[in-house]
Amino acid sequence: MAWTLTGSLGDYVATAGEFLRSRPVHNTIQLTALESLRARGASVFGDVAPLFGWWRSAAAEVTAALLHTPPYPVLLTGLPERSADALAEALAASGRQLPGVNAQQGDAAAFAAAWSRLTGAGTQVFRRSRLFRLGQLRAPVPFPRGAARVAAAADRDLLESWFDAFTKELADLAGPSRGMVDDRLSYGGLTLWEADGAAVSLAGVSRPTAGVVRVAPVYTPPDHRGHGYGGAVTAAVSQAALDAGANHVVLFTDLANPVSNALYQRLGYRPVEDRVVFRFES
Repeated sequence: MAWTLTGSLGDYVATAGEFLRSRPVHNTIQLTALESLRARGASVFGDVAPLFGWWRSAAAEVTAALLHTPPYPVLLTGLPERSADALAEALAASGRQLPGVNAQQGDAAAFAAAWSRLTGAGTQVFRRSRLFRLGQLRAPVPFPRGAARVAAAADRDLLESWFDAFTKELADLAGPSRGMVDDRLSYGGLTLWEADGAAVSLAGVSRPTAGVVRVAPVYTPPDHRGHGYGGAVTAAVSQAALDAGANHVVLFTDLANPVSNALYQRLGYRPVEDRVVFRFES
């Protein structure tokens, strides 16, 4: 039983791809990140090369995987018992610099504790999130005025400014990856809600991966909030994903935001699992 670390995307997909695809809803972030790396190259998330890894059981089966795409936290699937310490040791020995970890609560806490012991880094809970999967889609009530339309290249400046505003409001550990707006535009992955001839809200979707589409981001500028536009545009992209053949439509919410958590449940989204991001501080 041991961790294997590699910088080879091909080796990772060949070795751990089937494991990741066996639970495509739970592993949606890793799977969509792999699609971005394959479609846009190794520098899509930043200048530091991504790192991949997997854990083999005593029966030589892959039962856990990791993905690190700086400047984002290291992303972990569920971890086998007693594997968190071994992972921290392997990453520390490789000289990898980690801004944090994103995993299920117990696994994140175990890895953060091991990383702190090995490196002396401080650890702090940065965000708690919940993964939701769409059940039966329901239209928002009351339904706001306006309609959805797929964003186009002419909307680029507006979209860039909204992505920046969303990232600042979220206070994330890293901003949107370079070229994200153009990439989303290339496959119709951004939708605007328009009311009275003006764009008032935005919802994005990932490329379909292993039958799963993830909704993100959802952003409404402050002066347009409180009218139901965010719920309407989310419902629109969710229905579009289903119409295009998605088996599952998912999204994440910040557990500190009760408004969004309640909204998505009214639309028909149901909880799947909770995750936590620990930030590491030198």
